[in-house]
Amino acid sequence: METYFKIRINSLHPDRPLTFDLYLLLNNRFVLYLREGSALELEKINTFEKRAPDSFYVKETDRKKYKSYISTQLNDEKLGIREKATILKESTFSLIEEMFENPDLKTALNNAKQAVDDIIGFMNSEDAAMSELLGLSSHDFYTYNHSLDVCIYSIGLGQVAGISDPELLKQLGRGGFFHDIGKRYVPTDVITKKGSLSDEEWEIMKLHPGYGLKILENFPEATDEIRACVYEHHENFLGNGYPQGLKGEDIHPLARIVAICDTYDALTTKRSYNEPMSPTQALDLMTHKISARFEPALLRAFHETLFKIK
Repeated sequence: METYFKIRINSLHPDRPLTFDLYLLLNNRFVLYLREGSALELEKINTFEKRAPDSFYVKETDRKKYKSYISTQLNDEKLGIREKATILKESTFSLIEEMFENPDLKTALNNAKQAVDDIIGFMNSEDAAMSELLGLSSHDFYTYNHSLDVCIYSIGLGQVAGISDPELLKQLGRGGFFHDIGKRYVPTDVITKKGSLSDEEWEIMKLHPGYGLKILENFPEATDEIRACVYEHHENFLGNGYPQGLKGEDIHPLARIVAICDTYDALTTKRSYNEPMSPTQALDLMTHKISARFEPALLRAFHETLFKIK
């Protein structure tokens, strides 16, 4: 049986010929919309973006063609930084959805790791790349967008904090990307609940780092660094985090970075049960009221990271 993967319409550039066939899902049937070699006009992309941005699919057998298409756009000197940021974020967002929804988790994780390499490459090639990626608005499921934002913040903070080893930076980016993967096994009605969680629901939510670690047991390429980011991103320097209650230096250095980025993005992003803080309010809270939770040097570096993208 032919299989398909979902893409988002804004990952396609107007008037650029497709290198793969494009399908729509209508009444549970995949219907050919555009053949390879055809192009979408900007007007149609804008229309679909408003009505159904994630209704398009590509055959799994054409995944390499789609990846190559995205890579070509990102390396096209004729495209501006905003256009490239949009293509990268939209194409990556589909991979995050696969990571949380695809029954074939191993394949989804393997596909997702390449996205981190693309993000790092883009951030290294464009001074304003981080700002552009984070500045693109999204109204999608919080968990998906949060995973991408934490990845981007973590890479930026890691660079400011002095991580120069390209491989270690990749592990950090993937750790941020995968940090909430355990929420696959947390009921959606708990994640999206409007209002505060009950004590019982909170205990369920706190299981997600352990679920994430268990998921990564079946993912051979998950390094110790990635596992630490997934399992320890809710630990804090005071020792009253979860799931292990680790304190200070006992927390993995990369997990400390992800913890700061996770907290900041959670504070500044609208969720089902609260309104977001402004960046200034969130940073003030983190540096004055709850600063003891974080490694001091990293918190100072995070302030510098935000200043860079202001």
